[in-house]
Amino acid sequence: MLDWKALPAFLAVARQGSLRAAADQLGGTHATARRQIEALEAQLGVQLFRRGADGFHLTAAGRTLLPQALKAEEALLQGANAVQGLDREASGLIRLSADPINAHFMLAPVLADFAALYPEIDIELQLSFGIDSIEKLETDISVRNVAAVDEDVVGRKLFAASIGIFAAREYLDRMLPKAGPKGQGLQWIGYGPVPELLAFVRNSPFPEAKIRHAIPDPEMHLHLARAGAGLAILPAWVPARFPELQRVPGTSLDERRSTWVLLHSDLRRVRRVRLFVDYLCAALLERRADFIGA
Repeated sequence: MLDWKALPAFLAVARQGSLRAAADQLGGTHATARRQIEALEAQLGVQLFRRGADGFHLTAAGRTLLPQALKAEEALLQGANAVQGLDREASGLIRLSADPINAHFMLAPVLADFAALYPEIDIELQLSFGIDSIEKLETDISVRNVAAVDEDVVGRKLFAASIGIFAAREYLDRMLPKAGPKGQGLQWIGYGPVPELLAFVRNSPFPEAKIRHAIPDPEMHLHLARAGAGLAILPAWVPARFPELQRVPGTSLDERRSTWVLLHSDLRRVRRVRLFVDYLCAALLERRADFIGA
């Protein structure tokens, strides 16, 4: 019979990626969390986590168990709510902000799965390339790709949010052989007067490629690059979704930014928010290879 006492430890390690952080979440000790995981692995006869220098990662067996464990957790929580009369805490509105390109292609399946699990919780999704302020209560939860967080908020850093220089294979086959040593003859799809992105171009291998247009929407850059309009600065995952694009030869990924899930500290004890943040982080970490372009 499955040792149900070990499931919280399994879920905590899956969400946090380390025994110590899982123990902190559970209010226990590092050694207790380890014993529970090892006991569960022995009982099931499989290895649930791969231990690496950067933490604990789910194995294929662990990924198979995770949705079932989440369902078991949800069933237990629903039972507790029915007894304690706390159903209303798992209902209501959550305001979420994210940038459109990642939301459209990466967050949509996560939000759909969460909505199916929690039919009484609604999401108000704000899509913006600006940063909604959590401190000023402009949003409850924010998924951001930034180098650093300077607000007084609670945050979970998930993984590198790599960006790079991409173009259509046809464009590169046609234009790259006759381009000059600093990109003469090539063209960038421009964002307009955005200092950070202009600096990216200056420090790239193609500082003398012509910058054309002023298009502030990265998703439009994605589709223009697919159509052969030039070089674009895009997330590292785009070739996996759009194989007609490739990273420009001789360029590397910029990994200075990371993906963060942030929320106001006052919301940590609001159950619907806690449920959503835990689910969101676990789901994004499970899909980390898609996000980082691995």
